[in-house]
Amino acid sequence: MTAGTAGGASAADAARRPRLLPPLLRPGDTVALVAPAGPVDATEASAARSLLEGWDLTVRSTRRLLAGRLGYLAGSDEERLQDFTEAWLDPEVRGVVCARGGYGTQRMADRLDYPRLAAAGPKFLVGSSDVTCLHQALGDRLGLVTLHGPMPACRPLHDDEETARHLHAALFGPSAPSLPLKGPVLVPGRAEGPLTGGNLSMLASSVGTSTAPDTAGRILVLEDVGEDPYRLDRALTQLRRAGALHRTAGIVLGDFFACGPSKQVEGVLRDRLSDLGVPVATGLPAGHGPRQLTVPLGADAVLETARHRIELPPRKRTSR
Repeated sequence: MTAGTAGGASAADAARRPRLLPPLLRPGDTVALVAPAGPVDATEASAARSLLEGWDLTVRSTRRLLAGRLGYLAGSDEERLQDFTEAWLDPEVRGVVCARGGYGTQRMADRLDYPRLAAAGPKFLVGSSDVTCLHQALGDRLGLVTLHGPMPACRPLHDDEETARHLHAALFGPSAPSLPLKGPVLVPGRAEGPLTGGNLSMLASSVGTSTAPDTAGRILVLEDVGEDPYRLDRALTQLRRAGALHRTAGIVLGDFFACGPSKQVEGVLRDRLSDLGVPVATGLPAGHGPRQLTVPLGADAVLETARHRIELPPRKRTSR
């Protein structure tokens, strides 16, 4: 497949257009369950399907969801690309839900056929972790608000009622008017701009690629899992050296789960982020922790550190 931009626009122009919110789901709608990164076993796939069907959705699994496995990948790059593309182009599918993260989306990102994907119309993309790459790619190129949220083959969506309620509201409405910030404020202030970001390691490794984060005037959300403090330092320093952090309107930090002693982690975050001249807040329950709230990437937002929350002003959705 040949990469391209929607409607012939440049990637930079597409990234700066106002983003569309896909139409809300209704009971009986069809969603596709895909594995664009790591492999999904039968137990995980069954749990994912049961949860979504419990929301009165019709779940369509891609042909190779369980058929392909290539080590730490859910299949070859071509297989995963075809599965994702077929799911997105299916006219009956209203949302594409990534079963899990892992690794692999960067390997297929440069082969996405953006004009064909754009022609399929706006629909939800749900996922997090390694799916950060797809959020950057589809959000910018297709001009969509995408949902950085919990994945149905992973435990938090099954174990935490608030995690499930929050994703359900983002898909069916009414979506949450704000996101809480439960940690300390590193730099006080107020910022306005679209939300962007996701997994820190994925964002840092995308610098210099077609899916590098466009952070100018945006509120950057960062989270990570299982990275020692020095590795967090390295990723943040890479984003600093690339100029990505200095262009933001503000920064919000989600969970840094299993990343070492909390004081060391906070020290690294404070050291790398507190001199940028923008508000920096911590404690967004999003990422890889036991509670994973859904973050609408691309949506307009207001960061209010004094009120310890991100306001999400209502925005017009597309109609069916």
